[in-house]
Amino acid sequence: MKKIAYIEIDTHAEIAQNFLELMQDSEKFAVDYYFSEKIKKQIRAGKENVFLSDSSMIIEQLKAKKYDLIIVGTVHRYFNTFKAIAEKYNTAFIVHNINFTTLSKFNLFKNIFREDPVYRIKLWWKEGLFSTSMAYKKAKSLLVLDEAFRSEKYKFLPLFCTKDFEKISDPGLTVVIPGGVSQKRRDYKRILSKIREVENNFKERGSAETLIEFVFLGKAKGVELKQITDLERSLQYITLQYFSERVSSDDFEKWMQKADVLWCPIQQETEFFSQKELYGITKMTGNLGDAIRFGKWAVFPRNYPSKVDFIIPEEENIMEQFKQLKNSSYDFQKKYGRKSVRENLENTLTSLISI
Repeated sequence: MKKIAYIEIDTHAEIAQNFLELMQDSEKFAVDYYFSEKIKKQIRAGKENVFLSDSSMIIEQLKAKKYDLIIVGTVHRYFNTFKAIAEKYNTAFIVHNINFTTLSKFNLFKNIFREDPVYRIKLWWKEGLFSTSMAYKKAKSLLVLDEAFRSEKYKFLPLFCTKDFEKISDPGLTVVIPGGVSQKRRDYKRILSKIREVENNFKERGSAETLIEFVFLGKAKGVELKQITDLERSLQYITLQYFSERVSSDDFEKWMQKADVLWCPIQQETEFFSQKELYGITKMTGNLGDAIRFGKWAVFPRNYPSKVDFIIPEEENIMEQFKQLKNSSYDFQKKYGRKSVRENLENTLTSLISI
């Protein structure tokens, strides 16, 4: 049985959770998980070997055991630490922002002062910011979670499988908008404008054909929260659900299971460390994983480049599109069933160990 270490001491707890769930009871691999305290609190684990870790102790922890493969879930901090690990072991990094991995020292230095300089100076002085590109170069493998990004340089790591649950039949229409409610990465202005347009159409007719519920499934604050509450007060035929605190995992699961369709108004352009990234080209959106995990149609902006059938370009008559999707089905289990994804994951891990 091959031994793997999975490290997540920074950000992506949900990715670590997916890996953990897929590798439960694997007969081919034994996995040890090294999580920071912040990540460990977000993980639901059973009998897995989960160890508390951080950047000051992870290297010593790895010395104590012999691993065939080390996977690092996020390399957005602690660059010196991960560079040292990659130099010594068969290491694979999961890449979330492709352009960031190749930033020169000059551009990294320029970007320090563009936003949050105190934090970024800390990355420079204490965490080896200028080792970023070298750390990624030292890794034996670079992994991506969107199959569309697969290339000679980036290997696809299949981590998303569709949960098996029975959806409760509901005559109403529930549209879920997953993700943090911020204009920075998603176009909530357009979402609110569209909802207002739908409401006005109902008012002109004096009725709505069905009960309609829009769920903003992420923490809303500041300007966006005020815009949602202002809109809510003006609505007669449409119901809004929103959260002013962090959405619990239980609430997230409940609403995602209830959803008839996901509405994902992602901005095409975003930034990471003041470097431009493009959703669907250099950066994966978490909404792709959401759609697969819960087996839901997902309506994306028309300019989003997608090769999967369950991501649907947004149409002008959005309500008619939502109703059609509610009454349509897609066989997620055929490609994204747990058994199939796990087999593909184990095959990928075997190939990474063989490098």
